[in-house]
Amino acid sequence: MTVHAEVELRPGGCFATVMESPEGERQPEGKGCFLKVVPGRRFTWTSALGPDFRPQPPLPKGGFGMSATLEFEPTATGCRYRATVRHADAAARALREGMGFHEGWGKALDQLVALCKRLP
Repeated sequence: MTVHAEVELRPGGCFATVMESPEGERQPEGKGCFLKVVPGRRFTWTSALGPDFRPQPPLPKGGFGMSATLEFEPTATGCRYRATVRHADAAARALREGMGFHEGWGKALDQLVALCKRLP
């Protein structure tokens, strides 16, 4: 679960989250920056770079970088949502999958859908 989020939605803007496991264990803050922002259509960010495109220091042992893109495409009946995540290698991908990556992104999508349904 995300217990803290900081989002500055602009190219070079900050993206920071703190995650907490069901047992209450908090992961170190994950920081990155937005690479591309097309309001309402596409957002791309990476943990390889920090705010204002500054290179990140080496990740702590067990850490891993990633880049992600969220795309929203209007359809006749609503919206098509696509999430694409890229990892440095298969080991980093497997590590993230073992941490509940797919379930977490599914919950995030459920929250986004619930939010959209409440909007006028």
